[in-house]
Amino acid sequence: MKQIYLDNGSTTFPKPRAVAEAVYRYLTESGSNVGRGSYGRAYAVEEQVYETRELLCGLFHGGDCRNVIFTKNVTESLNVLLKGLLRPGDHVLVSSMEHNAVMRPLTQLTRQGVSFSRILCAPDGSLLLDAMEGLLQENTRAVVMTHASNVCGTVLPIGEVGAFCRRHGLLFLVDGAQTAGVLPIDMEAMHIDALAFTGHKGLLGPQGTGGFVLGERMVPQLEPLLSGGTGSLSHTEEVPAFLPDRFEPGTLNLPGILGLRAGLLWLKETGLDGILRHELDLTERFLCGLAPLEAAGQVRILGRRGREGRTGVVSIQTLTQDLAQAAFRLDRDYGIMTRVGLHCAPSAHRTLGTFPTGTIRFSFGWWNTEEDVAAALEALTEILSRPA
Repeated sequence: MKQIYLDNGSTTFPKPRAVAEAVYRYLTESGSNVGRGSYGRAYAVEEQVYETRELLCGLFHGGDCRNVIFTKNVTESLNVLLKGLLRPGDHVLVSSMEHNAVMRPLTQLTRQGVSFSRILCAPDGSLLLDAMEGLLQENTRAVVMTHASNVCGTVLPIGEVGAFCRRHGLLFLVDGAQTAGVLPIDMEAMHIDALAFTGHKGLLGPQGTGGFVLGERMVPQLEPLLSGGTGSLSHTEEVPAFLPDRFEPGTLNLPGILGLRAGLLWLKETGLDGILRHELDLTERFLCGLAPLEAAGQVRILGRRGREGRTGVVSIQTLTQDLAQAAFRLDRDYGIMTRVGLHCAPSAHRTLGTFPTGTIRFSFGWWNTEEDVAAALEALTEILSRPA
């Protein structure tokens, strides 16, 4: 039975061959740490890490590549940003579509005197921009927002929100987990002060890679969440004041970062426009195929119905049988891998009206085909016509 991977919203698979080769080459031919070795091989690795920062900065129009900070994933990035920025008495705005990578740190911070308000979104996940003004308080310091929903794929208007933040003197933090490497992101044009990204999704790198990019306004306002050895200024017990060392204590995931570099080079060569067009072509085909099932009362489609204003993530509810059972049968009987449940985003599910049941999520990637879409639709139709 052919295996069809439709869980690219969790992590893209497969990766470009060059990604695996870069990881293997580092482990078998390099093996040196950055900032911890005074010899040629260590300097060569450091040059590749620097190039990775440059590639990320170029992709996101982020300014100085020293402001690219590596972490293990977007969750760690958001924790460093939120807990390093916010102080007792601060108030922030978030959308009602946020992932727990934003909501759990914020909820923790409420115990230290930080408060937040949710900007309501429409039932398809679209942000209600007009609601933002009325939520501002005298102590509002920042807006924290996902670029696109990991549940239904709806894209939020980051450019408009960034302009709102600039008009009101607010910092703007963006969770780019679902869009980095998929949608164009211009930190300068969108007035983004901090962009958190993960390496293993649209950037096509290995798991355990991620980071954030800081705008210059953000740099002096952020305190390090973690501290330790950096390989620099080893004569002092104070945290270095310069970037990236200030936010990169300990040993970096160098095999992962060099794998990420290979993924970024592949993206640059292939082009984001073509990747996005392919993923949205598949998404549109899938949505059209789901329409008869929805008309028959067998499924409910979440999010936007067309290709505009969305990513290649589609969530549905099966109305005639249990979600988990349907997802299990898709895998067992048809080899189709999806994700079922709440996707770590209860706030988004409350907005979409799918809490606490959740959804089955199909997420398309570069290596998926029209045949994969047809197979998923055929399998879903058969499952719904023959309840377990």
